[in-house]
Amino acid sequence: MLRIENVSKDDSHLLFAEDLVDYPGEGRYPLNHSAVANQNTPAGTSNETTISMQHSVYDPGYVNAMSHFYRGELGRIMIWRQRLDITTNWAITSSTAIITIAFSNREVPHIIFFFNLAIVWGMLWIEARRYRFYDAFRARVRMLEAHFLVPMVLENREMLQGEWKKLVCEDLILPRFKISRLEAVGRRLKRNYTFIFVLIMVAWVTKIFLHATAPVAGIGGFYRALSIGHIPSWLVAFIFGATMALVIGITIYVGQKTSGEISEFGAHRSLWRL
Repeated sequence: MLRIENVSKDDSHLLFAEDLVDYPGEGRYPLNHSAVANQNTPAGTSNETTISMQHSVYDPGYVNAMSHFYRGELGRIMIWRQRLDITTNWAITSSTAIITIAFSNREVPHIIFFFNLAIVWGMLWIEARRYRFYDAFRARVRMLEAHFLVPMVLENREMLQGEWKKLVCEDLILPRFKISRLEAVGRRLKRNYTFIFVLIMVAWVTKIFLHATAPVAGIGGFYRALSIGHIPSWLVAFIFGATMALVIGITIYVGQKTSGEISEFGAHRSLWRL
């Protein structure tokens, strides 16, 4: 039983540590005495006993709590991972349906791909927002893996140095995004949406060549074929060019500024060829 000394009989309102702590072994958790004031005693005349609940990183209670915390955060990021896949599937499904409709009927104007681009941009924006939530919780998981699991596997407590516990606690109290909206858009573009946009552009150009009202001869003929109804050629060309410039520019910019989730070539990668 843990004992608290230097407490008078009149202090019956104090909560004893024996009501809070049940631990194996005598003297495992050190007691630190510090002077405090309470409602019955002037400042500096009474002592309060504080208890350090963790004596070693290998304490069963600490390891058990951290393990459950890790499993909970891992389950949370897996849910957000599934939500990312849903929006990607929507973008692929809508693009496939529009391309099929465009090539199945000659009378369908090629401007239908403009709506395809609008749908994919909308899906990309939604997915980037979801990715920010996914990345916020993924950062906690990586913090636990790097600063808790690695020292446990290596049995090296010296690797537990730093303020990672403080950072995790602050993030639990006030959760924050770890990346900007632009970076989130760039990462999803780099991973999935660049290929979807390229496919739409190729299908758009192919549709113009196959189903143009007049034979397309040279760049001038292709430019004139861009017009459809009351929509001038310059507007279609601007939409086409702006989309390609945005996709390529954001992908390159974010790719140079950030390293992404996983490096392409890890250390000692040959040892993993089991």
